[in-house]
Amino acid sequence: MGALLGLVGGIGLLLIWRSGPRAPQRRERSVPWGARRRELLRQAGVDGVGPRQLAGAQVVCAVLAFVLVVAATRTVAVATFFAGFGFVLPVVVVRRMRRRRQSALRELWPEAVDHLGSAVRAGMSLPEGLSALATRGPAELRAPFARFAAAYRVSGRFGTCLDALKADLADPVGDRVCETLRVAREVGGSDLGTVLRTLSELLRADARTRAELETRQGWIVNAARLAVAAPWLILLLLGTQSETLRAYDSAGGTLLLAIGAGICLLAYRVMLRIGRLPEEQRVLR
Repeated sequence: MGALLGLVGGIGLLLIWRSGPRAPQRRERSVPWGARRRELLRQAGVDGVGPRQLAGAQVVCAVLAFVLVVAATRTVAVATFFAGFGFVLPVVVVRRMRRRRQSALRELWPEAVDHLGSAVRAGMSLPEGLSALATRGPAELRAPFARFAAAYRVSGRFGTCLDALKADLADPVGDRVCETLRVAREVGGSDLGTVLRTLSELLRADARTRAELETRQGWIVNAARLAVAAPWLILLLLGTQSETLRAYDSAGGTLLLAIGAGICLLAYRVMLRIGRLPEEQRVLR
């Protein structure tokens, strides 16, 4: 009896210890590298460019940075580190484009939902209202809705065309809007106008709040970028003094550059972590 009580007590303590933050997390399926790059490019609004082209642009930027810095400083070690900066530059630019596009779309979605609500109140069906956004909606959203209209005229399958629209938009807010429209289409009823009006109000409130937070976050991000770029700009300016930079071609100089690069990267990541806002994930894709 005592052994049974001890076993039950041990299992209870184990369950308590494994609860809360120590509870086992469900592992998400790993997304292939190419799929992640393809979605990044789609979210940035870059058409006609695939993961291989982006990787090629990274290699070209790295080689170009290496050649330019070697020509200016005659120092291979310094040029190698700047080649690393050039290698990540295209990805940084694409991610910046993605953030700008998502911010712009976040401001445009309430207007698009208002147009859709007006079309529904005028007696148009939901697919017809979505197709009308190709001509009456915001200019940045007209192309995806035009492709939705063409696909719906061909197939007549609202759910399939809505999935294609979500993939075409590649936007977290767009996913929420599309899934709301899907539920409204399947459930039906006379409250679609109220649903769209409420959705528009929620999107406006969310966009306003996030814009204020991103403005304050911009101060931290700009300070982090300036703090990281300043030492390397000074190092590049020393290229006029070849005797100073020649010391970095030694093993000790290369090690010093590696330590400096590691510290800059760590400090940059810490500052971004402090001021980081939760990124909207495409959980409804």
